[in-house]
Amino acid sequence: MSRVDKTTPVLFVDTGQHFPETLVYRDELCALLGLTNVINATPPVETVAKEDPEKWLFSSDPDRCCEIRKVRPLAAAMEGFDAWITGRKGFQSATRATLPLFEAEGERVKVNPLVGWTAKDVLDYIREAGLPRHPLVAKGFPSIGCMPCTSAVKPGEDERAGRWRGRGKTECGIHTTVLDAGANI
Repeated sequence: MSRVDKTTPVLFVDTGQHFPETLVYRDELCALLGLTNVINATPPVETVAKEDPEKWLFSSDPDRCCEIRKVRPLAAAMEGFDAWITGRKGFQSATRATLPLFEAEGERVKVNPLVGWTAKDVLDYIREAGLPRHPLVAKGFPSIGCMPCTSAVKPGEDERAGRWRGRGKTECGIHTTVLDAGANI
């Protein structure tokens, strides 16, 4: 998007639970790409103070933690937008393997332009575009979320195996329902 229009709104969901490396990486990418309209979607301070003052909600109710720290802040930040673009890729997990290019999300369109990309395609693009890799990728974190719910991936595991390890949870709630609208496009 930065090659098309550096003022395109880019939403970053700042949960307050990210690895420090993620925040540094965000800032590095914004500077490198010259992005001028990055919107940090954060949970309301009063909600976190009431529901997760100790920052341990992830351990007792990870769905609720994601709801207040990710899902609701992103939904609020997306008000007024007719469409949004995700970075989801079909190779990332079995649950993402059948993602369509376009999804209907109520009145909003969700576009998944990288759904058909392979891991090699992604790495080739990163190299060709001269983009830095997230520093935790080299430490075994191919899919990086909040610090308390993300662990390194072991050899042979799928890319998202380190997310909510041992919990049976595979998505934060932002992408829970894949609709078939647009599946044949």
